[in-house]
Amino acid sequence: MQTMKATTCSPQSAAYVRKLRESPAFGATGFDFAGLREGMATRREPVDASIRCARVDINGMPGEWVIAPGADINIRLLYLHGGGFISGSSEFYLALAGRISAAARCAVLLPDYRLAPEHPFPAGVDDSIRAYEWLRITGPTGPARARAIFIAGDSAGGGLTLATLLALRDRGQPLPLAAIALSPFADLTLTGESIRSEGALDPIMHPGCLPDFVKLYVTDADVRHPLASPVFGDYSGIPPLLIQVGEHEIIRDDSFQTAAKARADGVDVQLEVWPGMFHVFQSHEPLLPEGVEAVEHIASFMRSCMAE
Repeated sequence: MQTMKATTCSPQSAAYVRKLRESPAFGATGFDFAGLREGMATRREPVDASIRCARVDINGMPGEWVIAPGADINIRLLYLHGGGFISGSSEFYLALAGRISAAARCAVLLPDYRLAPEHPFPAGVDDSIRAYEWLRITGPTGPARARAIFIAGDSAGGGLTLATLLALRDRGQPLPLAAIALSPFADLTLTGESIRSEGALDPIMHPGCLPDFVKLYVTDADVRHPLASPVFGDYSGIPPLLIQVGEHEIIRDDSFQTAAKARADGVDVQLEVWPGMFHVFQSHEPLLPEGVEAVEHIASFMRSCMAE
């Protein structure tokens, strides 16, 4: 397991974080469910206009392929979006998916899995598994088996990434080569010390919003269920993991605890803690220097897994 060697963030990022902190973090003035859903339904096209986006039907589930010029469509990444399990969309993540496709030269599939509270746990996990099974045998041009598959996701999607791995392993299904979790929301018991230590520093989420996410998603289920809180999972037999997290995140410890548990279970884990960074900094445009580097780390990780 490794962490970043740098001790400070870039001047550009420091200025950006200061600007973010001029506005209250989500949840600081109440839980604006409707506003969150509306905002995370925004379509954000790839910065590079040559990157192709194509809507697709994933056995009844809407989604979108994102393919950069020169990408190998038989190297496929399933990307599970964030949004606290209750919001988010494929459209909101087109730009990040485009950057990953270009850096890793792969095709990225963004599924619109069902959201809570209309579809509570485990609907999102079930849909993620369904999208993965479809991706294995279907590419951007139609039926075709993948040469290499990866799963990635951020925040709630990072939690779903981990849960999907555990569920696939338990069902005896083929696993991806590796997985990437960005700021995963993986401990719905909300016991991480970072919820308190970073509460005044996280410019994206206020600690007050977390219980609402959990209540709307889990409802009456056990929050300690490994597919709801993958921090409690048994990671034996799981492929390599790359986990990226910002220093100032209220759910930072979800990454620490997941990495420690997976490593103890024998998994090859790379943990990157990005100084001065915030929740899913890789998705903000214009991309910060750390975001550029983090996306390249994702691509390098994928290449190394394919080489091995």
